[in-house]
Amino acid sequence: MQYTRLVIEEGATTFSLSFHPRLTVVAGVAAAARKGLVAELIGGLGSTRTGVNLELADDRGRRLAVLRPATGGHRVIDVGSGTDVSEEFRSPDGRLDVLGRFGLDARSAVDTLHLDRGGLHRDSQRDDIVKRLSELDQTELWSTAARVRITEDELKALGPEEGAATENAELVARIERHHHGLEEALDQHLRLRRDASMVCAASLLAALPVALIRPGLAVPILAIGLATILMAFMFRARVEAVQRMEQSALADAGVDSYLGYVVGRVNNMMEDTETRRRRLAVAEDHRAAAVRWTRVAGDVSVEWALTHHEEIETAARLRKELATLGQISTTAPALDDDTTALAHSLISHLGRLRTIGSGGESMPLILDDPFTEVAPSTKLTLMELLARTAGSPQVILLTDQDEVATWARLEALTGEVALVEPSISTQPVAHPAPASQPSNDLAV
Repeated sequence: MQYTRLVIEEGATTFSLSFHPRLTVVAGVAAAARKGLVAELIGGLGSTRTGVNLELADDRGRRLAVLRPATGGHRVIDVGSGTDVSEEFRSPDGRLDVLGRFGLDARSAVDTLHLDRGGLHRDSQRDDIVKRLSELDQTELWSTAARVRITEDELKALGPEEGAATENAELVARIERHHHGLEEALDQHLRLRRDASMVCAASLLAALPVALIRPGLAVPILAIGLATILMAFMFRARVEAVQRMEQSALADAGVDSYLGYVVGRVNNMMEDTETRRRRLAVAEDHRAAAVRWTRVAGDVSVEWALTHHEEIETAARLRKELATLGQISTTAPALDDDTTALAHSLISHLGRLRTIGSGGESMPLILDDPFTEVAPSTKLTLMELLARTAGSPQVILLTDQDEVATWARLEALTGEVALVEPSISTQPVAHPAPASQPSNDLAV
């Protein structure tokens, strides 16, 4: 979002101000007037400013006219098509609210779209870690951070070391218990069957001659053989019961036989061994990456650095910009730490405004003489930096400093900067009309 033109109606008097899409310097404005302009510029985007009319351009290039006449209804017009798009900016209470359309409220807009010397200084005091990381080799810093994150993800992908063993421990114990029971039952059954065969044969051989002499005595002998046979059948039934329990446990394990189960366990053990080797290798890589990160970045966590990635890179680019400015002008003074911190704070604030609106819409920055306490020669270097950075978002600088006005007067010749200086006009200006070029005067 960019300002194109501001028109304030106060009775028969109209105040008109046009803006450059990149950087507009409004010079010769005293502190009280600057405060009023800031209030009207931000208030015009809100829902309560009657008599404040704006021409805007959104990030898609659509040109809008926000009309708030002292009498009559307020409207938002799409200048390109001439259609009324007021409903797009209508708040729940029925008012037109450009800020609300992009997810901002009037109070937060004052803090974010406006920056003076005090705000710039406060921001510069909280960026120590970002500043320190920006002074490092950015390629090494982010490649090390990426290596830590990659090895950490690989370690998580391998899973917990004993997860599978813990999960199947009860099933393994049940299979082994049933198999050992089956082996014991089979062994007992085989021994009993062998002994039963011998007893049956002996009782039959003994019963035949006894039956010839005394038939009554042959019955107990035959009963002993029969009892032995019945015991063999009982043990056989026990074997089958244990076998069924083992098959049930094997089915839960997804195999058909104990041999298949043993082969599967051997394969799993081989795989576990390979996984363990892989885990140890990845863990060593992760440890080495973490040690390297600590040596590079100190006690800052990788997560914190990645969260503030854009701020750190912005600060690093700022350092390069300042170094470039120093090389371009051999007479440019070296910036001290305080001035560098102010520059970093300014560029960081611009970065936040670049996507501050819902949907990633940018919002303009209004600067209220932020460089009042900076040495004149250093101030010009900061103005050069501001001119390079402005445009996304748009910057409007309100100032009462002659050296800034002189700088802007020369830069305006290139068309990259617009200078607006106050002048008196007796011709009133009506509702805003599309402005193709920023004007260089204030009409009052």
